[in-house]
Amino acid sequence: MFVPVAVYYMIFSYIPMAGIVMAFKEFNIRDGIFGSPWVGFDNFDYFFQSGKAWLVTRNTIVYNVIFLAAYTIFSIAAAVFLSEITQKWFKKVTQTFMFLPYFISWVTVSAFVYNFLNYEYGIVSRILGYFHLSAIDIYSNTGYWYFLLPFLYVWKWVGYGSVLYLAAIVGIDQEVYEAATIDGATRFQKITKITLPLIKPTMVILILLGLGRIMRGEFDMFYQLIGNNGTLMDATDIIDTLAFRSLMGTADFGMASSVGFYQSVLTLIIILLANWIVRRYDKDQALF
Repeated sequence: MFVPVAVYYMIFSYIPMAGIVMAFKEFNIRDGIFGSPWVGFDNFDYFFQSGKAWLVTRNTIVYNVIFLAAYTIFSIAAAVFLSEITQKWFKKVTQTFMFLPYFISWVTVSAFVYNFLNYEYGIVSRILGYFHLSAIDIYSNTGYWYFLLPFLYVWKWVGYGSVLYLAAIVGIDQEVYEAATIDGATRFQKITKITLPLIKPTMVILILLGLGRIMRGEFDMFYQLIGNNGTLMDATDIIDTLAFRSLMGTADFGMASSVGFYQSVLTLIIILLANWIVRRYDKDQALF
């Protein structure tokens, strides 16, 4: 059963790693990946001297830390609330509506957001105009996106995350709750003293896996919602969107590859550091 998974990752993850050499070459189609001339660290020099390196690195880390924290908190809260619902039909309906955004693409979400928040004819602007209030220009003000992007991320992924934590909660022995009920524990005490401590191993593993993607920004979300909006670029540009524009705008394969290599190295460092911290706290909960 593991063979198809191994083949998938071998083809799409490990074999393409040979393309890392493009980060150290001046790629041209005639000579190909391995025949193009070596340029050493020139592609990295261009990336760091462009003035964008620190900006996109900061944005990527800050946004992903906020995403991970909000996703974890709201997923656990949603899973706990779902586990406390006694009416089965209401529980199924609630879980279905929470999980539905997971299947909606960011292209569709961006269309909804644009039609809701457009300055000229968006629904929000029309409502504000009806009450004789000034319209809000979301796409020209960076301040709103610091809250809008985390909100949309949580809205889309909290249903999926709640399923993972709900599975961990369902796996808890019900006799523990029955014993707590006999001892007179309240529902809140059961959640804080039983549920949350017993799902902590699942929580730690999912957080560590999330840290593994902390340098991999949600490219679809940022590119579809922001696009090439220069006004919002400094506040929302991440490593993935910078690499994509470098590749599509200038066809600079070496620059894009060097950015991807830089991103992968930082991700590896963060994973090793986070796992080391967890091992010092409780080695049984570490990934390795």
